[in-house]
Amino acid sequence: MKTTLQAAVVAVLGVLCIDNAIADDLAVGITRSMAKFEGVINGEKVTVMRNQDQSATVNPAFAKTSRKCPPFCIQPASLGAGVETIGELELIEYLEKMAAGNKDVLLIDSRTPDWVARGTIPGAINLPWTKLNPSKGADPLSIGEIFTGKFGVKELEGLWDFSDAKTLVMFCNGMWCGQSPTNIRTLLRFGYPAEKLKWYRGGMQDWEILGLSTVKP
Repeated sequence: MKTTLQAAVVAVLGVLCIDNAIADDLAVGITRSMAKFEGVINGEKVTVMRNQDQSATVNPAFAKTSRKCPPFCIQPASLGAGVETIGELELIEYLEKMAAGNKDVLLIDSRTPDWVARGTIPGAINLPWTKLNPSKGADPLSIGEIFTGKFGVKELEGLWDFSDAKTLVMFCNGMWCGQSPTNIRTLLRFGYPAEKLKWYRGGMQDWEILGLSTVKP
């Protein structure tokens, strides 16, 4: 009984130590055990942390509650069988993998450049949804170049070989934005493996609400 009690006390003290470590460093951490994330992705230093101003309010660009629908309609929680919908902590886990040297993961901002210019998630590259969409003028040659040049897809006798394709983590403006869902649905139609497609549904809306770091291209 004494040993069990001692273990419990140690566990509680451990949590308190973690909390204190964060408190000494940052007033607003990400989780109990993570104050912030720092790493190097694509040759650039990436930092993700929350806004330390506890009186801060959300970016006005994401303060609207109502946008014309269509096109800005609420998206479902799932985009298709096998496509995983993720949150902020899971996205940061992918950033950690990328910073650790994993070249098989790509974080993609699917928005148009005018939106990206206002700020994006650190470590993301911009691939506008129009670049993969034939109905918006994307031609097979340019789509093929994106597949082979960015996604790690191989062309084999006129067919796509996705065996070494990268895991694509996609996002856009939030649960009312159709840009990353359109990208993902297009990729599924092209045969991209669903298990290699991850969707951050909350997008920039939730990222900004949580006061997480953004960068401008």
